[in-house]
Amino acid sequence: MDSSAPSPIFDMLLWGGAAVSLFGLAGIIWCIFRVSRAKRLGLDDAQMKELIRSVLPVNLGALFLSVIGLMMVILGISLG
Repeated sequence: MDSSAPSPIFDMLLWGGAAVSLFGLAGIIWCIFRVSRAKRLGLDDAQMKELIRSVLPVNLGALFLSVIGLMMVILGISLG
């Protein structure tokens, strides 16, 4: 076996991390569109606070997924 050939497990870690990171990015983009659409509708202050309160957990979860995915990519590159 060639010692310079990447291990399949690290390839899976790298591409899996990229996929997880893209899911997180999609969630962040969804949150941006959701809040910008609400701003265009001209909601009053109470309605806007309620919308932001409902979008915040999704935003934090998506950010978490993006960070975990990028960490997986870096591990796959470093260990591979």
